[in-house]
Amino acid sequence: MQIQINTDNHIDGNEALSTHVEAVVTHAMRHFKEHLTRVEVHLDDENGGKASSQDKRCLMEARLRGHQPVAVSHHAGSIHEAVEGSARKLKASLETLLGRLDEHRRHTVEGQTDPD
Repeated sequence: MQIQINTDNHIDGNEALSTHVEAVVTHAMRHFKEHLTRVEVHLDDENGGKASSQDKRCLMEARLRGHQPVAVSHHAGSIHEAVEGSARKLKASLETLLGRLDEHRRHTVEGQTDPD
């Protein structure tokens, strides 16, 4: 699974931030890594450096093999909180989606009759 990090002009995309984002995403996505090709992380300061609460946004988009991408976002007072919030939301979304797909597969296989 590849992790791609993008920042706007108001976020310093330094090594410490990259390390934090990669650790959070890797941990949150550890159960889905065989299903994922890439997770894109977009970090924004929506007020352009002006002091404001809840103005940091993290958008995460998971690219699943054979399926449409899944995207979530989270606003918070800091980039670290926004990343962690998005990771929780993405994990929950993938659990729901992959659970539904697994359930559909089981019903399809159980519903098939033996031609004999």
